[in-house]
Amino acid sequence: MLGWFRALMPKEDRFFELFERHANLLVAGAEVLRSALQGGPDFDRHVATVMDRENDADAVTREVLEAVRRFFITPFDRGDIRDLVTSMDDAIDEMRKTMKAVLLFKVTEFEPEMRQMADCILQGALIVQKVVPLLRAVGTHAGEISSLAETMSQIEGETDDIYDAARSRLFQKGPAHALDFWVASEILNHLERVMDRLEDVAHEVHGIVIEHV
Repeated sequence: MLGWFRALMPKEDRFFELFERHANLLVAGAEVLRSALQGGPDFDRHVATVMDRENDADAVTREVLEAVRRFFITPFDRGDIRDLVTSMDDAIDEMRKTMKAVLLFKVTEFEPEMRQMADCILQGALIVQKVVPLLRAVGTHAGEISSLAETMSQIEGETDDIYDAARSRLFQKGPAHALDFWVASEILNHLERVMDRLEDVAHEVHGIVIEHV
């Protein structure tokens, strides 16, 4: 009986370990996404790796959601845990969708703004990797978490500016390039959504800080 009870007792470290593992996968996915958008002979390998990292992240997400159901006590609100891991999973899922769009339209050469957005995405993923471990001591790191969330918003704003500039430039090429504009817009849209989802992660972490400090 005692063993059964202990199995249901809180294991907060398990949640934090899973969050950090997911954050590491986000960075790995973002690094390979950026490499894929450089094109070149390793393109197919980079695309496959993005897909693999997304599958790995799905497995971590399932572990988190299972742990939420299993444990009586969690490090913070169950809804916050679900929202946090879901926002992280949505970000890497959008990376996969970006690669699927690239494959669908057989794109092999990428606009410079796409590579710039990929750079921003990697910066955002690195912020997630840095901010998630701070949840282990929310009160101690509240100021740092808030600062990182603000930095993420700035990067997201820069990404939006790049996105708008790319669409404006491509549109000005005229009707003869309408199909190219449409295809490029599809890829740009996915990249923008990756960054939006990364910003969601920062907002979720910041929300946890507000509730617990």
